[in-house]
Amino acid sequence: MSVASLAGCSAIGLVSLVLAGCSGPYSALSPAGPSAVDAAALWWGMSTFAGLVLIVVVALWLYALRRKPGQLNAQQARRIQHRWIIGGGLILPIASMTVLLVFGIPIGHRMLPLPVAGEEVLRIDVTGHQWWWQVTYPGQGIELRNELHIPAGRPVDLHLTSNDVIHAFWVPRLGGKLDMLPGRTNVLRLQADESGTYHGQCAEFCGAGHAHMKFTVYAHAPADFAAWQEGVANDE
Repeated sequence: MSVASLAGCSAIGLVSLVLAGCSGPYSALSPAGPSAVDAAALWWGMSTFAGLVLIVVVALWLYALRRKPGQLNAQQARRIQHRWIIGGGLILPIASMTVLLVFGIPIGHRMLPLPVAGEEVLRIDVTGHQWWWQVTYPGQGIELRNELHIPAGRPVDLHLTSNDVIHAFWVPRLGGKLDMLPGRTNVLRLQADESGTYHGQCAEFCGAGHAHMKFTVYAHAPADFAAWQEGVANDE
């Protein structure tokens, strides 16, 4: 097998290995909700742009290594130097940050827990403990441990706080993470597009049991969610 064939096989294997990490119950690149879809799209866009910049930089580096020294006077050399400084040191980063903000600001705005016209958003209170999750449904008398039940296709506002140290609530397939701070409440908007089971994890190191501080989100069809609420309330 030629060197080129070996290099091609290695590249294919590397790409396959990287793409294999884009799926799974804890993959933010396998979105199942509006916030997660926006976050994944932003990630792919940034990664693609970063890859293109890397390719261009490497190409210029190889060109510089192979290029024969030219016969330039001092004035011409300074002019070329200034072009590279202005282009690579000013124009490129400013343009990159502008593009990122143009796409990132609207995405961040859509993730905010804003009022929904004609709909009352379900509120769920989540309190982080070392090393478990306390989940309550205000006004419904429902309290759970390490699991959440939500209606599919509807936004849900999670009011997050901590009872001890800093934790971070994260369901990778449904949205971004948000810190949970003692004495403060942060609100995270989540929505599952379809019924199913989604897995979450504390995303902030919080002590010896951090790695096992997991929880499960069960998304039900609206009718099934109403039946679940009624059943749990009756059991209480």
